[in-house]
Amino acid sequence: MPLIVQKFGGTSVADTQKILGAARKAIRAAQAGNQVVVVVSAMGKTTDHLVALAKEISDRPPHREMDMLMSSGEQVTIALMAIALESLGYKAISMTGAQIGIKTDSSHTKARIRSISTDRMRTALNAGNIVIAAGFQGIDDDGNITTLGRGGSDTSAVALAAALGADECEIYTDVDGVYTTDPRLLAEARKVAQISYDEMLELASLGAGVMHSRSIEFAKKFGVTVHVRSSFTDTPGSLIVAAPESDAPVTGAAIAKNEARLTLIGVPDKPGNAMRLFARIAEAKIATDMIVQNIGQEGRTDISFTVPGNDLAATLDVLNINTVSEEIGAEQVDYQKNVAKVSVVGLGMETQGGIAEKMFRAVSQKMINISMITTSEIKISALVSWSDAIETLRAVHSAFQLEKTPSKLNSPLHSPASNQSASNQSEWSKKPVKPELDVARLSRMEDILIESIHLDQTQARITMPNVPDKPGIAAEMFERIAEAGIVVDMIVQSCGRNGKAIITYTVPRTMLDAAIDVTKKLADTWRSDEPLYNPTIAILSVRGTGLRSHTGLAYRMFKTLADGGINVNVISTSERSISITVNNAQGEQGLQLLKKEFANEMI
Repeated sequence: MPLIVQKFGGTSVADTQKILGAARKAIRAAQAGNQVVVVVSAMGKTTDHLVALAKEISDRPPHREMDMLMSSGEQVTIALMAIALESLGYKAISMTGAQIGIKTDSSHTKARIRSISTDRMRTALNAGNIVIAAGFQGIDDDGNITTLGRGGSDTSAVALAAALGADECEIYTDVDGVYTTDPRLLAEARKVAQISYDEMLELASLGAGVMHSRSIEFAKKFGVTVHVRSSFTDTPGSLIVAAPESDAPVTGAAIAKNEARLTLIGVPDKPGNAMRLFARIAEAKIATDMIVQNIGQEGRTDISFTVPGNDLAATLDVLNINTVSEEIGAEQVDYQKNVAKVSVVGLGMETQGGIAEKMFRAVSQKMINISMITTSEIKISALVSWSDAIETLRAVHSAFQLEKTPSKLNSPLHSPASNQSASNQSEWSKKPVKPELDVARLSRMEDILIESIHLDQTQARITMPNVPDKPGIAAEMFERIAEAGIVVDMIVQSCGRNGKAIITYTVPRTMLDAAIDVTKKLADTWRSDEPLYNPTIAILSVRGTGLRSHTGLAYRMFKTLADGGINVNVISTSERSISITVNNAQGEQGLQLLKKEFANEMI
């Protein structure tokens, strides 16, 4: 019998009438011949209310007791949902995370799922029950209640769908699907029919609030079809599957407004310094993003990174209390509040060029300055001031015409192929066979999965130091490069100081002479320093799922290389990859070190 997992968030179960409405959706799924598991959050603002009560008593309540307190919200909802279903004539049974068998680690308020035992749920389902599961919670090896942190109910739902081998996981929320950007910010945002796991992972980590990245990690690892739908209508929503909606280069744009930027200035450019910095940050369970290290000058370099705004104080504590800046010899620690990261995402970027210069030109036409840039195979992110964030988002959304439906759409993977003949179907539209559930991986459900570790020794690196830190610089630079027919891979712009910035990019070695010619002409125009270049570099890339949410990954990568005496020159990060450049002669050694370090996480 088919099995469906349905998840209802806090706004969808905010009062008893909405709980009854959610119960009716579960009944309709059961009437269609499905076994049904319903995952629910606490009602409305219950969790916020419980946190506020604790703060009335103590500014720093123990994390274990906070988990005990916050988990009670979901327990109320599951009981009311079971009562609602029974009142409507259907058998139902409610279960807490512990009763379901969700085992986690002991990181209170931020626990990770280790395994799920499905025996009790299957027994209840086979007895004709609709199973009501408490989201957001589990139990550790010592029997303590744990909570999963932000997005925990989404994570619970998709994890249960993975463990049960569900045919679909329906996420009911207050929006009716996934949009090209947040429709509450841009009215022109368009609902997409489907979006790929990788695109959704990037967008979720970049601020798209409809799904949390940890839940998409589960979906990708275990091939779960996720259907994001409205709690208040029966219209189809958006599918999150392996395939993109179309072959368009950009699928969506996202904004992360509550960000803070930190820069360690004048760090000695030698092996181990990045490792020491990110070791401390990982120990504090702080998620870093947009890590940028550029080419050193006169033996020193700057390392910049962003963290969620509410983690700024904790990060500064790490840098000061643990004297990281002194340990690694930084000349200064600088930070900026109220910055925003605006990004464009799309699988089509891997095969289509011209995306970076188009984005930068759209931003420059609004006279908005970009202070940092990072890129990956399917994402370009720019850091701007908070006051410019919405205008930047609108500019890039319009530049890629995301408000318009693409002319050619891929067929949904969960439904029969369209009227296309087999010969002209898109590669993505062919429905794959669902992979057999990997039982071994269920015992380490939220571990990092490394898809590939790659060495590229075909690239050269060019750095433009001390370019004017003002609007339009990146746009002009990469337009000139594109006009010369030069293909660009990595792009990194460091946070400017004293009115200057550093921009580094990589190109195929065969195009180095042409790239040097373009950058020398730009340097003359801008009256900036002579470009620096290295004709033979090695790019090491680690690609996988869960790279950002596992705060210790960057540390492990940098430590492994530092222990091998390998210095990292340039760093660029995204949700699914970390790329660095090292000396070409050390490329093969670095590849073998990373493969050994991540051997247990390789797919």
